[in-house]
Amino acid sequence: MRVFYTLDSTLDSVDKAEAAALTMALKVGFPEEDSGRISLAVREATVNAVLHGNEYDSHKHVTVLLEAAPERLTIQVRDEGKGLDAGAIPDPLAPQNLSKESGRGIFLIRAFMDEVRFRIINPGTEVTMIKYVREATRDGQEASK
Repeated sequence: MRVFYTLDSTLDSVDKAEAAALTMALKVGFPEEDSGRISLAVREATVNAVLHGNEYDSHKHVTVLLEAAPERLTIQVRDEGKGLDAGAIPDPLAPQNLSKESGRGIFLIRAFMDEVRFRIINPGTEVTMIKYVREATRDGQEASK
C-alpha cells in the first residue's frame, strides 16, 4: 500500500500528515501505542518541513509518502527549503538546551522510529523514517527471542 500527499506549507497540513500516518500505521497492524509514536514522528517531521524548511511560504509544498510493506512502514517527508544539516542540530539533552522551547523534534523522531535518514535535495530536505513490523505486531502476541 502506498499513499502520496502534496500539502501546503500550513499547520493544517501537519494535522493531515499526522492523521494519514496514524491511519496507515493502524492498517498495517501496529499496536495503538506504536501507531501513536509513528504519527507523532510524522507530525514532528512535517512541522519541521513547514516551519523550518519552507518557512510557511505559500509557494512551497511539503510532500509526504507513506509506503507499507509486510515487514515495515516507510515514510518520507520532503520540503522545498534551503536544506538541513542534521549533524549541526544541537543536542536537546545538553544542559544549555534543556530549557529551550524547541529543538526536540528530531530527537523524538529518532526515538520513535527504527531508522531515520536525512538527505539534502535540490531544493529542500527529505526525511526518511522507517518502523519495522515485529512478530508481536503481526501475531498480536509477544515474540520470543
